[in-house]
Amino acid sequence: MRNLRALISYDGSKFFGWQRQEGFWSVQEALERAIESVTGESVTVFGAGRTDTGVHALRQVASFHLESELSDDRLRHAVNAHIGEGAVVERLETCDDDFHARFSACGKRYLYWVGTSRFRSPFPEEYAHWINQPLSLAAMEVAARDLIGEHDFAAFASSGSERKTTVRTITRARIFPRRRGFAIVVQGDGFLYNMVRTIAGTLIDVGRGRLDTDCVARAIEDGRRAPLGPTAPAGGLYLLRVLYPFPAFRGPDLGPRGAPGVIQPLDSERGDQG
Repeated sequence: MRNLRALISYDGSKFFGWQRQEGFWSVQEALERAIESVTGESVTVFGAGRTDTGVHALRQVASFHLESELSDDRLRHAVNAHIGEGAVVERLETCDDDFHARFSACGKRYLYWVGTSRFRSPFPEEYAHWINQPLSLAAMEVAARDLIGEHDFAAFASSGSERKTTVRTITRARIFPRRRGFAIVVQGDGFLYNMVRTIAGTLIDVGRGRLDTDCVARAIEDGRRAPLGPTAPAGGLYLLRVLYPFPAFRGPDLGPRGAPGVIQPLDSERGDQG
């Protein structure tokens, strides 16, 4: 048996979340079925986090044990041929036996994307939260600063998940404006159920002027959920990265003809090379 870790991207609108559940198609089940189709082995794939229905991932990490002697690269290609629409294994490598996608992680980084164009985007709402009202990004940034540090975030959690404590440490909470929208990026050692979406909904209402900039600090202090903003829709949320205290998936991902995606110049652009 060897231990493998995988880097996975997926479109959350195609799945009912990460975790396997009877009667609903999940990312975990799609990956486990693909591995079994290729190797004939029934495995349990452990994810670094249990993203909810509709939440996307750009760099989710998973781990599992396997007896197959297929090389990492051949296994990756074969699994991607069987995994179906909406998910892809970006990287796959044999790793130390004590690595666990969830328990070895030391943090996660999430992005919540908000579109602010005058007219509704032609892209479906499953991929962004669209708002065409004036927003104060400066006010949102002031409120976001109160998230930084170790706090009891009970007010920002929805019921529905087991947790030993509601204390978490947030190390980054930033607003990144772009031409047709902005991103809320939050990083921490862990997140409660719907915590990032509640943060996003609250900061958006601060930007609208519905909440004052001190609402985050007050909610952390008194633990009350009611004065905060709504839970923002799932479609705007992306798991950007899982953090580990050591490098994972090191080195370039070389394809059969070198690094993929490199654009070669046309012959007319190369100049006279004799």
